[in-house]
Amino acid sequence: MALAGLLALVVLALLVGRYPLSLSDLPMLKTVVLEIRGPRVLAAALVGASLAAAGTVYQGILRNPLVSPDILGVSSGAALGAVLAMLLSLQIIFVQIFAFGGGLLAVALVYWIGSRLRGHDPLLALVLTGVVVGTLLGAVVSLLKTLADPLGQLPAITFWLLGSLASVAPRELAVAAPLAVAGLIPLVLLR
Repeated sequence: MALAGLLALVVLALLVGRYPLSLSDLPMLKTVVLEIRGPRVLAAALVGASLAAAGTVYQGILRNPLVSPDILGVSSGAALGAVLAMLLSLQIIFVQIFAFGGGLLAVALVYWIGSRLRGHDPLLALVLTGVVVGTLLGAVVSLLKTLADPLGQLPAITFWLLGSLASVAPRELAVAAPLAVAGLIPLVLLR
């Protein structure tokens, strides 16, 4: 039943938008659906599935339904890495690499600090350490935003931190989709 609802929403998302579509104008329909709306809908589904999988994995590993990448500081670490790359005016691939590395370093830091706290419930210590590290990294991101060039870097940083599916192109989706699916398949098989 949920899958049928999801498919109905996908079809609705493909048909509803800024420009009305009609079956009589087939070339326009094809362009809008395949080049604009289709990639956005597929990207939204992949992003949603990936975020859900990340949260589920954290909750399963730590046996705590409150744990998520946000709680453990991963999101703040990734944001800090991306902001640093943008402040250094690096290319977009390096922004992504820095974001990935920042997330990994944040997890490593949370795990390292959390494992050093003796005499406490280890899972609770890990979660609380994640909240503290995430908050500190978020504060550093805010500080760096105040130091960024307000006309060039700050809008790019803000846009990256907020995220958007408005400009997803089929070529970009062709690169990201196999990576997302490759990460999701083992998780589905291990459940």
